[in-house]
Amino acid sequence: MIILPAIDLQGGRCVRLRKGDFNTAEQVADDALETAVGFKAAGCTWLHTVDLDGAKSGVPVNHRLILELAQQSGLHIETGGGIRDLDTISMYLENGVQRVILGSVAIKDPKLVEQAAARFGDRIAVGIDAKNGYAAAQGWLDDSDIHYIDLARRMEQAGVHTIIYTDIGRDGMLSGPNLEQLDQLNRAVSCDIIASGGVTDLDDVRALAKIGVYGAICGKSVYKGTLDLKQAVLEAQRV
Repeated sequence: MIILPAIDLQGGRCVRLRKGDFNTAEQVADDALETAVGFKAAGCTWLHTVDLDGAKSGVPVNHRLILELAQQSGLHIETGGGIRDLDTISMYLENGVQRVILGSVAIKDPKLVEQAAARFGDRIAVGIDAKNGYAAAQGWLDDSDIHYIDLARRMEQAGVHTIIYTDIGRDGMLSGPNLEQLDQLNRAVSCDIIASGGVTDLDDVRALAKIGVYGAICGKSVYKGTLDLKQAVLEAQRV
């Protein structure tokens, strides 16, 4: 299992949200690149980044900073937020980003997901963010009537290899991941599943490894010090 520390960007600042609420944004680090380099020193190979402004507006906003991270941090970068067309996907993938995450378009424009997966293969991931088991879109501001597993199966059929699943109710809350939903999702599709939301400590890392997910995103726990990132990486490598 891989550990992906997270850098969420709002107005160029590294922030964390609580339950996806933009009004709860709290700055957690001074410099994104310096923070990423620290993650690499802890043994990480991947970095999860989100353009929160882009997720809300539908167009990239913090992309220059994300590309700087891709080109200078020494980490593999996956990024999402405001990615709504093939040109934006190409812009990221041709300038150092390893994997692009499609979110809202999975619900609103599934044809784009099919086109992107056909063109870019496993460099395309889909982020499924759910409230009470149902997918949300547009920076988590819009709800839908699509169950997260139904959406995952559609994405699998569209050719997607990686799904990032976030339980919005647990995101930024240090309340533990939703192991039940993650286990159900991991069993329902053949895609690699990356868990996001609620990871708090090494016990959570061990529990996620036990159910066999591909990766775990760690955000607030790293910044608040409830998770030792270096130990998390070592623990995940044992699986």
